[in-house]
Amino acid sequence: MKKKLMLIAVGILMITLTGCAQKEDQKITVVLDWVPNTNHTGLYVAQQLGYFKEEGLDVEIIQPSEGGSADLIAAGQGDFGISYQEQVTYARTAANPLPIKAIAAIIQHNTSGFASPADRNIVAPKNFAGKKYGGWGSPMEVATLKGLMEADNADFNQLEIVDVGALDFFTAVKEHVDFTWIFYGWDGVSAELQNYPINFIRLQDVDKNLDYYTPVIIASEDYLAKNPETTKKFLRAVSKGYQYAIDNPEAAADLLLVENPEIDRDLAVASQKYLAGEYQSDAAKWGVMKSSIWENYGKWMYDHGLLENQLNADEAFTNEYLPE
Repeated sequence: MKKKLMLIAVGILMITLTGCAQKEDQKITVVLDWVPNTNHTGLYVAQQLGYFKEEGLDVEIIQPSEGGSADLIAAGQGDFGISYQEQVTYARTAANPLPIKAIAAIIQHNTSGFASPADRNIVAPKNFAGKKYGGWGSPMEVATLKGLMEADNADFNQLEIVDVGALDFFTAVKEHVDFTWIFYGWDGVSAELQNYPINFIRLQDVDKNLDYYTPVIIASEDYLAKNPETTKKFLRAVSKGYQYAIDNPEAAADLLLVENPEIDRDLAVASQKYLAGEYQSDAAKWGVMKSSIWENYGKWMYDHGLLENQLNADEAFTNEYLPE
C-alpha cells in the first residue's frame, strides 16, 4: 500500500513539474512604423538570441497598416509599437487625444535631414529657393521647410513642393525633384556605398529644437497601467538587443536578415555600423529620454501652427520601465 501511495505521489509530482515546464510564454505583438530596417535591429536580435524567451515572452513583430502604429496601439491592436516623437506629440495634443506614451528612444538624436545630389548645390536652407522638394504630403514637412528657410532669410514661396509618396531618395532626385528628407543611417549610408556624392543638412544643425527622438517605442497608457512588469521584461530584452547591436554591428545586421532576407546585406552592415554610434550616443544608457527634448520640439510644433494644444511633456513619455 505504501509503495502504491508513493507511486501515486511521484506521478502527481511529475504531472505538476511537466505542467510548469510547459507553461506558455506571454504573447506580445510589436507593430513597426515601416518596413523592417536597421532602426529595428534590437528587436530582431532579442528575438533571434532568445532574450524575449528568457523573459517569458513570445513576441510577434508585424508591419503596420497604412495609418501607422499609434492608432493601432491606442486601440489595443498591438502591445508595443514603433513610432516617433512628432507622431506621439500629434496624438497627445489632438482634439481627441490618443492615450499613448513613449517608453524608450531607439536612437538618441535625430539622424534625419534634407539630402540632395551634390551638383544641385543645396548646402543651406536658403538654397531651397528655386528648387523642387519631394515629400509625402505632411503639414510637418511644410512647417519645417518654411521655418528653416525663414530663419535663413529665404523666400519659402520660391520652393516647389511635390508629393513623391514612397519613392526612394535616389529615384526621386533622379527623375522628379532636387532634394528630399532622409534618415542618414539608411539613404545617406547607401549614398556612401554607391559613391554617390550628396549634401546633407541635419535638422538640429540649423535649429536645435529639431533634435527630437525618432524612432521611439510606444505603448498605451492602459496597457502600461495593467502590465508594468511585462513592460519592464520587454524593455529589458530589447535593451539587451540594442546593446548587442552597439557592440556587434555586423553580427546584429546578420540577425536582422534572418527574418528579413530581402534587405541588402552590404547596406544593412554599413547602416548598422553607423547606428552603433547613434543608438545610445551620449546618453547614460540606451533608451532614456529628456524632458527638454520633448518640451523644445513640442513648443516648436505649437509655435509653427502644427498643434491644436500645447504638449504636456511629462504625459508624453516615461523612462520608468527601462532597466536600472
